[in-house]
Amino acid sequence: MPTLQPISGATRLAAVIGSPVRHSLSPALHNAAFAAAGLDWRFLAFDVAPGRAADAIAAMRTLGIAGLAVTTPHKADVAAAVDEVDAAAAALRSVNTVLLRDDGSTFGASTDGEGFVDAVRAAGVDPDGARVVVLGAGGAARSIVDALGRAGVADLAVVNRSEANAEAAAALAPMGRIGSTDDIAGADLLVNATSVGMGNDDLPLDDALLHAGLTVADIVYHPLHTSLLRAAAATGARCVDGLGMLVHQACRQQLLWTGHAPDPAEIRAAAMAELAMRR
Repeated sequence: MPTLQPISGATRLAAVIGSPVRHSLSPALHNAAFAAAGLDWRFLAFDVAPGRAADAIAAMRTLGIAGLAVTTPHKADVAAAVDEVDAAAAALRSVNTVLLRDDGSTFGASTDGEGFVDAVRAAGVDPDGARVVVLGAGGAARSIVDALGRAGVADLAVVNRSEANAEAAAALAPMGRIGSTDDIAGADLLVNATSVGMGNDDLPLDDALLHAGLTVADIVYHPLHTSLLRAAAATGARCVDGLGMLVHQACRQQLLWTGHAPDPAEIRAAAMAELAMRR
């Protein structure tokens, strides 16, 4: 297994900021990617109190921290604090990745949604022309809706208890609309973008709605094989687990920071090893 280079005066630093952040898998994923590529980088986790995201961006500039991953509750505040954002971050008003450029300016990106699309494609599913149902309308769901809209899906139904939130999420994609679970019958791809099933056996819907020919993607990765995915597999549906989105968005972060595209299999192996240690 590749090992990290010894720390020196030339070692570059990247980190994740959030609150809380001790549970983050990001250090395991990114340090594994640095080691595999032979890069003289290290990745740490910084617990940054709510409301202090702008201070973290200022510290990034002052200390020369080369890259940041951003998690709850800082994504919106970071979007407002960086110098420039990509198209997805602008649409979502949310940033999960920051690059410190050579000129000292900061560039913010949102890799979550594109990471999800990459994970689906890696599973052998092309979103182009697909009929999609997304469960949820929170931050993760919004990033997925935005990215699927850019990927050219034919129809995208957002199902959420709050109609107003569903409408706001659906508006991020040209073909987005408010939907219902009835749309699952004609769907090609079903996405659970809620936290239902995290750490328990709860299902986000009636499993009788699942059918063969459907691809079911769950963003929950604890447990990895959620009740939804087990029920979907029993019907013959194709399944995409929650680590896929996490791994592929991390690959995009690595590419932005270092210019190197890591092997997703290596990052996934690091995530699986970390999860096994925690169990």
